[in-house]
Amino acid sequence: MSSAGNGASFPWEVFYPSPKKSSLVSSLEQNEDVHFPSRKRICVPASFVAASESFEQKNLPAIEVLPDECLFEVFRRLPSGQERSACACVSKRWLTVLSSIPRDETFASKPNLPSKAEEGSIQNKIGEIAQSNGAEAEAEARDIEGEGYLTRWLDGNKATDIRLAAIAVGTASHGGLEKLSIQGNNPYRGVTDAGLKAIARGCPSLRDLSLWNVSSIGDEGLSEIAHGCHLLEKLDLCQCPGISDKSLLDIAKNCPNLTSLTIESCSNIGNDSLQAVGRCCPNLKVVAVKNCPLVGDHGIAGLVSSAGHLLTKVKLQALNISEISLAVIGQYGIAVTDLALSDLQSVNEGGFWVMGNGQGLQKLKSLTISACSGVGDLVLEALCKGCPNLKLFCLKKCAFISDYGLVAFANASVSLKNLQLEECHRITQAGFFGILLNCGKKLKALSLVNCSGVKDLICACSLVASCNSLQSLAIRDCPGVGNVSIAIIGILCPELTHLELNGLLDITDEGLIPLVQSCVASLVEVNLSGCVNVSDKSVSAIAKLHGGTLESLIIDGCRHVTDASLVEISDSCWLLNELDVSKCGITDSGLEALASAAHLSLQTLLLSSCPLVSDKSFPFLLELGQNLMGLNIKHCSGMSSNTVNVLVEQLWRCEVLF
Repeated sequence: MSSAGNGASFPWEVFYPSPKKSSLVSSLEQNEDVHFPSRKRICVPASFVAASESFEQKNLPAIEVLPDECLFEVFRRLPSGQERSACACVSKRWLTVLSSIPRDETFASKPNLPSKAEEGSIQNKIGEIAQSNGAEAEAEARDIEGEGYLTRWLDGNKATDIRLAAIAVGTASHGGLEKLSIQGNNPYRGVTDAGLKAIARGCPSLRDLSLWNVSSIGDEGLSEIAHGCHLLEKLDLCQCPGISDKSLLDIAKNCPNLTSLTIESCSNIGNDSLQAVGRCCPNLKVVAVKNCPLVGDHGIAGLVSSAGHLLTKVKLQALNISEISLAVIGQYGIAVTDLALSDLQSVNEGGFWVMGNGQGLQKLKSLTISACSGVGDLVLEALCKGCPNLKLFCLKKCAFISDYGLVAFANASVSLKNLQLEECHRITQAGFFGILLNCGKKLKALSLVNCSGVKDLICACSLVASCNSLQSLAIRDCPGVGNVSIAIIGILCPELTHLELNGLLDITDEGLIPLVQSCVASLVEVNLSGCVNVSDKSVSAIAKLHGGTLESLIIDGCRHVTDASLVEISDSCWLLNELDVSKCGITDSGLEALASAAHLSLQTLLLSSCPLVSDKSFPFLLELGQNLMGLNIKHCSGMSSNTVNVLVEQLWRCEVLF
């Protein structure tokens, strides 16, 4: 037999299915009766070989070739949340499909809660699968309880759509998610409407939703929440420019259980949605609206007129509203107990006056007015008449309040218990003492913060009357308050139990010791932070006279306080649980005295910026640490890093700041 050698085929010529099948060639060569004609080299394209090898190596499971629609049908038939959580960690594709299944379309009607042992095993397995796949669906089935229900809090880089999908799937086996808070956004893969949709489909039990600084979420996602989470009770939106009236209208129509609504710096939310919330939410109790430029009188007036008989707390700040809104509040806010009005520059004095005389705020107990230029003495008079049950009144940055108006208000108010004044610079010493003299039988707490008009002057008023009811006095950052004012306070207020004097540079032992001696009711909490001219004499007097009742002593920044004060504290204070001697002149000897006091059971000890505390204090801090829950040794330059590390290791039950 012969061959032409030109590539022509012959009937007896053998063809091989693949040039790689060398076993076939060797078997045929053993047959001597078979002739093998000469052949040309077989040319196989490289792309074909590569594709063939890739096909042989990529051995995909049969389920992976199914389209998403088929996977949807498979996954919704899984019997329990455990299986769904495990499948969610296989890949991002599976997680996405699982998160698209609404809870009411799954075949498991009730959550199948595993035992503790099974739960731990499942979580570990899910974590391993998620890590090996690179999928961000981690073991979200782990309980994070807050106030008795499942909660999730995502911050910054953790806030992604994949993580929200994992939460939606993972919490289903534990009865469902009830509280979700998202603060900040991942700059590369931030939360979008897709993530909120997954929550809406998988968490119909959601009751509390907070979205802060999430610019990539819009109406589509929040509307899905409205249609899927009908049990929603609390909604908090802050810096969400993509959310407008459209989605908030859906919330109003579909979430009748809504009790609390907070909107801050949302530039596209306006009047229509607020009016709808007032009409459609029969359980609304709390409303707070801040810095929303599209919100005006129509929105606030419509909301309060519709829900004024329900609302108990209202907070309005930096809004473009007028006296119309305040008039409606004064007329229809019949259930309001807490009202806060801040930075309402378009409201004049007449608006506040009408609100006070509206006779609708009879149940008001707490009122805060801040940075409102329309508030003057006439407003205080009207509020006194229209709010007979007012117990807490806070005035901040009200430049037109005078001594006369404030004293008249204090005298006429029948229920006032707590008065707070901050940056009211027209208030002087006469007004301050006038309050004490005219609220002698009712005022419990008085706070004076950064009021530069209060200065030490010779007091011409009679000091016969006294404010026997006052138990708490706080004076902070009032540079004019000195020994004269402090001494008079000691005469007028003998029943003080809580004393706070912060940043008063002119206070010395000469004025403070008489005040301490006049407090017959025994002090419980004393804060002298920033009173740099107070020395051991005052601290020792406090310890001796009130050591049997004193629970908290803060003398941060009192640079003249030394070990002598700590020795007196260790001898006289039996109930002290908080001591702050930061930036004081204490040394190792003072800490030794504290550690030697067997009766002393400090829970919080602050020694920040005490350079004279050294490594020698190590055994004393160990002894004190048996009861300590918190210890601050920041900027104690005399302590070595080795000593600090050993101390942190030994005091494992105590939170140590270093």
